[in-house]
Amino acid sequence: MRTAAGANSLTMAQVSTRTGASPDTIRYYERIGLLPPPDRTSGAHRRYGDAAVDRLRFIRGAQRLGLQLAEIRDLLAVRDTGTCPCEPAETLLRRHIEEIDAEVARLTALRAELVTMVEGIRADDCVDPEPGTWCPPPDPREGGD
Repeated sequence: MRTAAGANSLTMAQVSTRTGASPDTIRYYERIGLLPPPDRTSGAHRRYGDAAVDRLRFIRGAQRLGLQLAEIRDLLAVRDTGTCPCEPAETLLRRHIEEIDAEVARLTALRAELVTMVEGIRADDCVDPEPGTWCPPPDPREGGD
């Protein structure tokens, strides 16, 4: 659709500045349907309205919370009906909290394993089976053998 600037008067650069999304990202969101195709000037330049800025801010905020684009698309579909996407968002966010908790538990166990390993290494008893592995070579300035 080709229109004059009218209500959709924001340029790509202005939308990018207001949302923090790069022009390439904005075009990508258009291609995959997260952002509706913008109006165009007679010279085929994109022109956006405040609704596009709002939608991009919603997308970027959802991404910061760890949501995938497919999940964001689902939330936008609910949002586009005029219904608050709070309930579906709560379900998604609770699932992400569970995933984060599982990752924290995994990392905590890994940290404990590494601490045990480090505490088990004694530099004075260390034998270097191959050059460059685990223990550094002795420092000749320390007067060792």
